[in-house]
Amino acid sequence: MKAMRLFPLELRRLLQSRLTWLMMALTVASPVLGLVLYKPADSTTMLSMYLANPALAGGAAGAILFGLLAIFELDRACRSRVDILTDAVVSPLTTALTRLLALLTAAVLTAGLTMLVWLPISAGLIGSVFTGADYVLAYLLLMGLALPLGVLAAAAAYQFTRRADLSIVLFIAFCALSLTVWVGDWQLCWLNPCVWALSDDFSNSRIFRSVAWMRLTWLSALAGVWTLSYLCIRQYGKGMLGSLARSARRIYRPAIALALLACSGAAYAAQPFIDRSNPDLTVMSFYEIPYAEGVTFVRRTAQVFPDTNAGTVTGRASYQFQNTSGQEQSISFGITPGYIISNVKANGTDVPFTVSGYQEYNEARLEVTIPAQEDVELTMEYSGFPQESLPTMQGGKELSSEYLCLENAALSPRVMNVLPGEAGYPAEIEITLPEAMIAIPFGSSRAEVIAENADGTRTWRYETNSAGGILYAGDYICEQIEAGGMTIEFYYGRKHQAVMEEAGAVDAVKAVVDYCTEHYGKLSYGAGDTLKLIQSRVAGGGYAANGASLLDEADFTIANLKDTSKGAVPGEIFIHELVHQWWGLGNMFDDSDGSPWSSEGLTVYTTYRIVKELYGADYAQKYYVDQWQQVVDDYYLNFYVRHPEYLEMLPEAERLNIAGSLSGVRRYNEMPLKILKAEQLVGGEEAMDQILHDLFNRELDPMYPYLTYQEFLDACHLTEEDLNLG
Repeated sequence: MKAMRLFPLELRRLLQSRLTWLMMALTVASPVLGLVLYKPADSTTMLSMYLANPALAGGAAGAILFGLLAIFELDRACRSRVDILTDAVVSPLTTALTRLLALLTAAVLTAGLTMLVWLPISAGLIGSVFTGADYVLAYLLLMGLALPLGVLAAAAAYQFTRRADLSIVLFIAFCALSLTVWVGDWQLCWLNPCVWALSDDFSNSRIFRSVAWMRLTWLSALAGVWTLSYLCIRQYGKGMLGSLARSARRIYRPAIALALLACSGAAYAAQPFIDRSNPDLTVMSFYEIPYAEGVTFVRRTAQVFPDTNAGTVTGRASYQFQNTSGQEQSISFGITPGYIISNVKANGTDVPFTVSGYQEYNEARLEVTIPAQEDVELTMEYSGFPQESLPTMQGGKELSSEYLCLENAALSPRVMNVLPGEAGYPAEIEITLPEAMIAIPFGSSRAEVIAENADGTRTWRYETNSAGGILYAGDYICEQIEAGGMTIEFYYGRKHQAVMEEAGAVDAVKAVVDYCTEHYGKLSYGAGDTLKLIQSRVAGGGYAANGASLLDEADFTIANLKDTSKGAVPGEIFIHELVHQWWGLGNMFDDSDGSPWSSEGLTVYTTYRIVKELYGADYAQKYYVDQWQQVVDDYYLNFYVRHPEYLEMLPEAERLNIAGSLSGVRRYNEMPLKILKAEQLVGGEEAMDQILHDLFNRELDPMYPYLTYQEFLDACHLTEEDLNLG
């Protein structure tokens, strides 16, 4: 093929161009934008800040740079007015294909060079949680595949228009769509993938798979568009349509274009990652399903087999019901979108079932008709790739040999319209996992290994009492800590061990639990004398239930543990995050109004009190109270605080950035000072401890269970004016 013979010559010519090397150098340097300017991954994990953001910034900038380079190179002959001569020597179709191959090769070389240059930089910034696999996948998928997309899009624009100026406008507009209008749609933002976080401690296979799917979908689409534009390349003095008609005579050319576009459309429609749940979160129709008449729940068992390589789940579930109605009844189950239900039997006989197309809160409705018999055993099999609901926060359904979380219907189909029997909703779950993983039921249940399998897996079993349930599993280290009259089982990722040891995590847990239990009371969600503290994969927050509490990985990253607004050293910041078990989870706060009253004020104050008890009053005064005061003094001198009317005149993005920074100062520094002043006004530390103890153990209003600032003031018999710091 003539194009392949010309390719080495064209590549050599391209690499001899100063403009090419300028674009390559700028692309290699562009990840620095992700460290200082463009930070779409807003999590505080080290991989988010120092890997995802640089790779995303490099991909966006590199795609634009290589797109502009492609237009410049394709327009070279026309701009020099030698296109008639070159077209006479070599077919313009051959020339276009040769230049495309050369540009794509240059893009590949640039991506490889960028990975080599940034490897030591990234390893140094990320620290002990750096892994080569995450690094290669991030730069390959988030940056590397963006460059060919930019080349294909720009080249197609030029071949359609044959004008450099118009091509640049179209290409920049296409890039702007991805950065603005499409930024929240993970399948359309071809330039800047929706990556909100990468995990330091656990795997990121789910988010990498979704980015790869999006990239390959767009590669197919833009390759199809480029092929179509290739048919429109002007030849024999004809215009675009005439050239298209002539080039299309070879039927394989338009067939290739159509096949590529069809593959892209099919991939877009058949994506397996995100469900189609109703976006209106106020709709809760599944809770309005009437209960099956005369049917009660007896027992559920399930055998679950995650495939940690493929990220899929296979399972068998059995449900025992009592049907005293004397009639057939329709039983509704919630199933995770992406699962296929099969082999549904009642008392050994096939029974009819349907799965609705409507989805809500990451569940679809499975309806099964059970017979009129009094005792019914319903069995079914399910398998598939679990889908999730939030495309802009993908990764929650991570399922790998390092980590998994199976919630409710993802564990086994969840009964929705059957009343509990005398024993409630008893269930026995068995799950088979790689031997390095520990199974941790979220709650008071305890999992035990019942079988060591020949294939290197272990089968765990536990009992619970709920229609659904949550199971975490991963490559965890478990620390047993006696504190506050409880046994704390502290689970954290093995990759985070060095960070936890540096922060003195075990001592911090003991100090916090002892102090807060003594001063405020036991956590309401503890199960008797035990409490599981489970570090989850980065999830955007934690939560608690009977016997267990979730600690978001992002709260204990290296960067977060060096945040001096929360403490002087990593161990004290670890204390700060654990205190949120009392102020934040044990007592909730309404943060929706942006008020400085939040869980942070009481958490910072409590951290100060614990540090004062551990290291003395002078240390606490120097590293807490004095620093609060210095930050607050600077805050009151801030130009925008003294002249808020000028803040309103700034662009929205800048205004929100400044307002967010000022809000953080008020929550982490001003409010603790106000609480400290309240302590002095109410008569000292013992009086304040009693007030906080009473607030922590107050009777909650189920309609508004939040601890308000007014409740705090009333308990102290103070007014807002009494706590002014001026």
